[in-house]
Amino acid sequence: MTTIEEFTSQYGLVKKIDAFGFMKYLHDNPDAPRKHGKVVLVTADTPLKASRGEGKTTTTIALIDALRARGIDAAAVLRQPSMGITAAGSKGGASGGGKASLTHPELIDWGLCGEMAAIAAAQNLLVSFAEKAVDEGRIDTILVPRVSEVPSRSLRSITVDAGKNNVAEKVVLTPTSELMQIVVLSRSMDEIGERVAAMIAGTKDGEPVKFGDFIDLWRITDMLADAVKPALTETVNGSPVYVHGGPFANVSIGIPTLVSVEMACALHDVVIVEAGYGTDAGAQKWLDIACREYGAQWPSAAVVVTRASTWRDDPELAWRYPFHVDRLEKLDIPAFPLVNLWDGEDDQIPELRETAARLELRDPIIGNLYRDGGAGLSDQIDAFVDVLSNASMPSKHDSHKGMALLENVKWVAENAYGVPASRVLLKAGFLDSLGAADDLCKAAGMSLDDLALVAVKSPATMTDNDRAPEDERTVTLKKVEVHAGAGLVHVNLTTSLTTPMPKIV
Repeated sequence: MTTIEEFTSQYGLVKKIDAFGFMKYLHDNPDAPRKHGKVVLVTADTPLKASRGEGKTTTTIALIDALRARGIDAAAVLRQPSMGITAAGSKGGASGGGKASLTHPELIDWGLCGEMAAIAAAQNLLVSFAEKAVDEGRIDTILVPRVSEVPSRSLRSITVDAGKNNVAEKVVLTPTSELMQIVVLSRSMDEIGERVAAMIAGTKDGEPVKFGDFIDLWRITDMLADAVKPALTETVNGSPVYVHGGPFANVSIGIPTLVSVEMACALHDVVIVEAGYGTDAGAQKWLDIACREYGAQWPSAAVVVTRASTWRDDPELAWRYPFHVDRLEKLDIPAFPLVNLWDGEDDQIPELRETAARLELRDPIIGNLYRDGGAGLSDQIDAFVDVLSNASMPSKHDSHKGMALLENVKWVAENAYGVPASRVLLKAGFLDSLGAADDLCKAAGMSLDDLALVAVKSPATMTDNDRAPEDERTVTLKKVEVHAGAGLVHVNLTTSLTTPMPKIV
């Protein structure tokens, strides 16, 4: 009998899995044994600062340890962090902490499994091909940016071929790249090749030119051979964790690869998926991009992480946490509050439970997960386990394909940020940007309204000013950018944070 081990190979201290191959095997052999695991989404409150995490990874690790301690076959799927800000000290890593840690955090936090480097190399090769196409007269503008994990602000805007065409380029962080999105959303190497071919390299006399028009795709797909395989590791307590992908949630799609989640669901009964930043960022994109547009599984439950201080100590922003929980509940996703305590906060637990009751939330799960790990949760998750054990598999939700882009953005503003369509504002130049994107798509033989919407914004705010009274909050739309290969369209809104710099540690 064929098993997952036949698709698994050792990669240094961890293992890599040919997820594409395994899922194809299951597709071709419908009678092969498999599980149909339920997805749980771990998300969070909107952080007070863009660089501060609320403890989602620590929660995810503690949660699967707690579930497995109760006899439930649970696993987690995480993204690999960007070395540019995470490993260099701007925020926490992607490997948890304390008793809720992975066994080899250095491999995850420092990119030593190689996928980020491979994706960066492949995207930069594409740009090199585009530069060569300029020399050959195939294109006269380049629309794909170079990428780096440790960029300089001076590289945000550069010019190449000075003396020839003075072609403008830019450099962005690897997790924000279109190729990262393609890897995350694709379910086979063939699909990756097709999507790379559909990427718009640049324009010639105003008309789009795709990479498939002038490059050999095998040069790119061969570079991604190892990058498309999830990095299998485990918690310090032996619970399985799959790490794959790494797009930012504020300026990209903020979710692990779809194939890694689907593979985990075929192997385990419960799969915890961590989405980046707050519920208005990664969770919104899991629901509205991965699920609605790319067929990912709708969550059977969600855990919404916050800190004791975030929840109570900033009255002007106190509306955000209950808003997030209520929104998920209205989407038929049982949303469980979880307060991640720091040292010295245990005496606040009674008051935190009173606050949750006053807000009409479910009874919160509360603990110092760094200190106690899964043991701090196991006796608090009866209701959570009951939901997972007794709820039926969730149904699919309607796609937004074909909805006019402007209407789609207004829908997200109202549903994910609480701002009605009447207070969605258009910055000067937005309609010109929208028109140019629409013209580009039409010339490339596609509809702008068939692309999935990516809201590009600061991770620390949901609106133009979250401290404004509810009836005065607005969302301002700024510009539109097409990622044709990934099947996405980016709309910049509020304050966009695209290339944060590391701090010195």
